Amino acid sequence: MLLTNLVAKQDTNQAFSLLEATLAPGNEPPPHVHSREDELFYVLEGEFDVYVGEEAYQAKTGECVFLPKLKPHAFLIRSPRLRVLILYIPGGLEEAFHRVSSPAQKLDLPDGAITYSTSDSEQTARRFGEYGVRLLASDEVAVQLPLYPQPLGSSGKPDLIEAAG
Repeated sequence: MLLTNLVAKQDTNQAFSLLEATLAPGNEPPPHVHSREDELFYVLEGEFDVYVGEEAYQAKTGECVFLPKLKPHAFLIRSPRLRVLILYIPGGLEEAFHRVSSPAQKLDLPDGAITYSTSDSEQTARRFGEYGVRLLASDEVAVQLPLYPQPLGSSGKPDLIEAAG
């Protein structure tokens, strides 16, 4: 993803940080939950489906979605490109991204960059865990984000998952 810091936590006495992110399908983070910060997305361009607990939203250009802390969430990009403003309250989570980032050579999506789906998931879980973000296990996703699409099984169809409860 291409990530631009617009307002750093140091500029707001840690109260918030504001970033602009450009993403493409396949670069979505795994389902997760924040323990420290609320998150708000404002869509500048494109559209995506956002899953928050037992609810799902379709967000497109000009709309925003609020993701409260302690509530599991995930999203899937539905357009070739997604540009969003991301507000973290309080600020600080952006540092988890910076630890594995490099300066952009151009203001466009990087080619061949490592994404969540191609990175070491244990290392990603540890890095974000240091900032109070916990990645959900697949059995947790089925229960805590029931509308989130399940991965395709070997048959090419979604795996059927039976949730107790």
